[in-house]
Formats: sequence, structure tokens, C-alpha cells
Amino acid sequence: MTAAAREQGASAARRAWIREAIRRIEADFQRSSDTHLIPLSLPGFPGIDLYLKDESSHPTGSLKHRLARSLFLHALCNGWLHERSTVVEASSGSTAISEAYFARLLGLPFVAVMPASTSAAKIAAIEFHGGRCHLVSDPTAIYAESARIAAESGGHWMDQFTFAERATDWRANNNIAESIYSQMAREPHPRPSWIVASAGTGGTLATIGRYVHYCRHATRVCGVDPERSVFFEHYVSGDRGLRIEQGSRIEGIGRPRVEASFVPGVLDAMVKVPDVWSLAAMHTLSVRLGRRVGGSTGTNLIAALACARAMQTQGERGSVVTLLCDAGERYRHTYFDDVWLAAHGLQCDAECDAMDALLDRGEWPEALRRGWRLAGELG
Repeated sequence: MTAAAREQGASAARRAWIREAIRRIEADFQRSSDTHLIPLSLPGFPGIDLYLKDESSHPTGSLKHRLARSLFLHALCNGWLHERSTVVEASSGSTAISEAYFARLLGLPFVAVMPASTSAAKIAAIEFHGGRCHLVSDPTAIYAESARIAAESGGHWMDQFTFAERATDWRANNNIAESIYSQMAREPHPRPSWIVASAGTGGTLATIGRYVHYCRHATRVCGVDPERSVFFEHYVSGDRGLRIEQGSRIEGIGRPRVEASFVPGVLDAMVKVPDVWSLAAMHTLSVRLGRRVGGSTGTNLIAALACARAMQTQGERGSVVTLLCDAGERYRHTYFDDVWLAAHGLQCDAECDAMDALLDRGEWPEALRRGWRLAGELG
């Protein structure tokens, strides 16, 4: 057999493997149902309807299932993955869990590079799906470690922080924005006044914001940032060189540097939420739903209420949609553990009481208004 014939055979085999890999991912999607849109009663905000897009019902339990599917399809269609690839990702947990799921679906090894502080439940979930966890003490080192491991294994670093905003088809194709509008069709206010989401990579916000512009909706888009993150400051200043040394205490959102997938131009406003209020909102919402939600959902809830407050001030009636990002069972040894909260200075009993008063009677806690930061249309 000539060298040209061998190369032709290898190319045909590579194309066949990619086609089969894409078929498996699409078949998995076909077997999955959409996530629920849950109304949440807001007695303290009459005339305003709040909905939670429950992304915890994905097979891997979080919003990142959508991202992982998109990243794998993007990498396959670009020819970056082959049947012997080791898949590597820098992740604080949820993206890694979802990518481990898809790697196993394709029969590929997976390595998650994560901060050592990542919850034990998330590590266990990655390992359940066949992944291996590589923990680093410095959260800012995950990028370099991911690149090193991918290079040494001859594998591929997915790099969610760069490719999240471009891997998803933001025009439609059942992205999260299209799903929200479809599910809202028969609600009293079917076109949300605001859609609110927190930023981990920024990819979800980019998808929502672009879809809103593309479909010419009047909806405004609000981004949310936790305490130890630079996205809010970048939104205000435009400085892409911002850096901090600490990692976010709200797992899955917030970054110590401005990631390539964060697109501030799609946003109409941003809110920066103190971590103690994120966790208070998380606890309060968990009680009201009868099941635990994660910390980033609490962050989202605070910002959604900020949008509702602005609507009240302007005499506006309508709807606000935000995301329930993942389930709280992953955080039973951290955010739902009183000892852990005390050790990290995040006890939030008083803040939980204040959240109840806010939701039920519209009484805004002065401590929250002193502690958060607002920008854009909410500023």
C-alpha cells in the first residue's frame, strides 16, 4: 500500500469516527427533554412575575450540560478531537462533570484541572462519569496546568473560558434563550422585561444577549458577579487586563481574570453581589422550593430582585427570568454546613430573615443596598 493510500484510509477512518461521535451526542440530546421553567411567587413585588429556568434537571445536573455538549460538537467539527484524544478542561466542577459525561459517551479519557477547594461532591461526580481530577492549590494556575497536561498527553484542552461564547449557536438551535421564550409563550407577560444570569465563562450571557438582539426583543439582559471576580469591574471600566489573586467562593461563577467569552456589549446592566447575600438567597429559595439549590442561583436571585425593584420604581409590570444553575446537594458539606459557613465568615441567618421580608413584603435590607454594586441601567 502506498503512503498516499494509507493517508487516504486514515483520513476516511478519522472522518467516520467524527461522524459517529456527533451522532452519539445528537442521539443523547434527542433522548433528553427540555428543562422546566418554574414560577416563584413574589408577594412583595405585585405585578412582577419571576421565573427560574431549572438547569439542574439536565443529565449531569447543571447549566453546564448545555455548554459541554456545545464544546464537544465545536471541537469535533473543527477536527480537534480524535478517537485517542485525552480531553482536558479547566473547571471548578460543573463543566467538568458535564464534559466527563460526554467524554465517556465517546469513549475518551477525561482530566479535570480544578482548584483544590472544589467540593468533594463535585469531585465524586466527575469520577463517577469516569473522569480524573487534577487539583491545584492556586486557582489561577488551572489554565497553564490544563495546557501542560493536554500537550504532554497529546490531547485537547477544551478551554471553556475561550470557546464558550462561540461554541453555542446563539441564533436558535434550541439554545437556552430560545427555550426560555418558547416556554414563556402562554404566560401573562410572555416577553420578559429582564433575563438575568451570572457569569462563569460568560458564554450563557453572550448567547442570551445575542439572541435577544437578533430576535429584536425588548428584553434587557443583566449579568451578575460574585464578590471575588473581575467581570463587574471590567463591565464598568472596559479594562481587559484586570486580575485578582483570590478565586470565587461561589462555585461555578466569577473569575480572577477577564475571560475571552465574557462579552459586556450584550449586557444592559450588571450587579455585583456580596457572597453572604448570595448564600442567604440560596437558603431562602431552597426553603421555598422544597429542595436545595446552589450558591450561584442565590446570586442570580438577588440580581433578579434588583431588576424587579427597578421595574417597580418605573411603574412597570412584567416578567423576569433567571437561572437555577444547579442543585444544592453538591454543596451539602459547604454552603449547607453551619460549621463550614462559620469557618469562612459566611453565616447568614440574619440575612435569610431579611430575604424573607424582601420577598414577602418588598422590604429592602439596608445592608444589602450598602453592599452590592449596580451598573448600567440599574446603576
